Amino acid sequence: MNDRYDAGYGADGGAPYELVGYDEYGRPVYRQATDQQAQQYDAYQQQGYGYDPYRTGGHQQPGYDPYGTGAGAPQQPQAPSYDSYDSYGAQQGTQQDGRSGQDAPYDPYGQLGQTGQQPPVTEQTAHIPQQPGPAGDDQEPDGSAPEYRTEQFAFVEEPDGDSEDVIDWMQFTENRTERREEAKRRARSRIIALAVVFALVAAGGVGYLWYAGKLPGVSDSGTGTGTTTAAGAQKRDVVVVHLHDTTNGGTATALLVDNTTTEQGTTVLLPNSLALTGDDGSTTTLAKSVEDDGSEGTRTALDTVLGTDIEGSWRLDTPFLLTLVDLVGNIEVDTDTDVPDPDAKKKGEAPLVKKGKGQTLSGKMAVAYATHRGSGEDQNAQLERFGQVMHGVLRKMTSDPDAATVTVQTLGQILEPPLTDKDLGAFLARLSERAKGGDHKSALLPVQEDGTLTAEASDSVVKDVLGGTAKSPDKNAAVSVSVRNATGTKDNTEKARVVLLNGGFTFRDAGAAGAAEASSEVVYADAADKENATEVAKTLGLPADSVSKGKTSANARVSVVLGQDYEPGS
Repeated sequence: MNDRYDAGYGADGGAPYELVGYDEYGRPVYRQATDQQAQQYDAYQQQGYGYDPYRTGGHQQPGYDPYGTGAGAPQQPQAPSYDSYDSYGAQQGTQQDGRSGQDAPYDPYGQLGQTGQQPPVTEQTAHIPQQPGPAGDDQEPDGSAPEYRTEQFAFVEEPDGDSEDVIDWMQFTENRTERREEAKRRARSRIIALAVVFALVAAGGVGYLWYAGKLPGVSDSGTGTGTTTAAGAQKRDVVVVHLHDTTNGGTATALLVDNTTTEQGTTVLLPNSLALTGDDGSTTTLAKSVEDDGSEGTRTALDTVLGTDIEGSWRLDTPFLLTLVDLVGNIEVDTDTDVPDPDAKKKGEAPLVKKGKGQTLSGKMAVAYATHRGSGEDQNAQLERFGQVMHGVLRKMTSDPDAATVTVQTLGQILEPPLTDKDLGAFLARLSERAKGGDHKSALLPVQEDGTLTAEASDSVVKDVLGGTAKSPDKNAAVSVSVRNATGTKDNTEKARVVLLNGGFTFRDAGAAGAAEASSEVVYADAADKENATEVAKTLGLPADSVSKGKTSANARVSVVLGQDYEPGS
């Protein structure tokens, strides 16, 4: 069948209806065709339903009321008037209802007007919103464009461009405010950090000045270092180490000193010729004391002659030194001579240790260098090489007390009481820290040919390096007296020693003076020792006016200079 005229004839046998579309419910919409169009209809066209909202002449079909108004019977076609229509398709002007020629109200939704009567509509065409009809049906009968009702359109609120600008501006303002606040916080943090740094620097500077004794208003008697703190007020830890050469024989002795007040470390090298005095008043040398009296007797004798307080003795045999150097991972030493290999089979072979700066020494090389004494050299040359090796060991030693203790225990040696592995390990760790920081040095104790200490030795080493640990003698202890022979007669020293020992004093040999002096002197430093000095003068047969207050030796409470007026046995 023809799609366009797929319809039928009306109930009155009139002209057929033309299909023009479908409403919003999917039902077909028709309009009445003209006579010319009716001739083209197929005999099998069926009757359609609907109405023409544009009132183009189609009949209202029976049984169809799109808005439920009850107007089910089709209306007979009448000659419509097309004077004008409003925007809802309501006829104006000449269209009359049956009420005395008055304009009948028109309800665009098919409902009765104010009079309650449905106006006669000769032809209506249903309009499907948002569904296009056939071409040519989108115009009014007068040819004008149709007017659309507002309910046919869906209005979508378009975003206002200005609102986006406002949001962007607000975000920009918030971001800029946050950046300003963050900048202020960073500035405050920097100011606080700088203030803390300046405070620490200032405190450190003041502390250093106070520590160095350079702070104005602080007296020299305060607690400082060096020149501001008296040597006797400084705290020192001292351990004596004896190197025993198990291959060639002989010993070398040094004092390891840790000054905890000044945070300085020192290795004091003690010549084997150092004269020591035994408990019985006899005189011996350091080397002989080590061999005969052992560590305990030697430590006591050193305390007596040097005024020290040695806390322990460390016997370091050469095999233990070899192992120690290997444990710390070799050492570096500025060697002063070539050392031949003791295991060399032929003469002229390459030396085991070469002369030069920064020489790396293994355990075997370190032992060979520490015990080497060249032809014609005195014992002090070998002693200084031993000091170099000890300094190199301390520089490579760990600064951790526990790890240093493990190193000591690994050596497998037996320490002499009261020294323990833990004590020695902690002590070496502290000295290692000094050595690594450049606060460790070696010092040779100068002695005269007869093994006695000189006045210079008392000032430079005994007093400055060891003076802080000088023991305060008990009230009942024997008064120590140092004697320097300036009579020109060597035997007078021994005679004075015997007299003083018999008088209950402790004798300290201060050696012989370079030139003879006419008058004898008896000097005391502490006012409490004035009476002791007077008693010493009487014991030696010296006049009372020879006693005076002055500077004494570091290892004695009373110092005596025997002049030519001294008469032994008087």
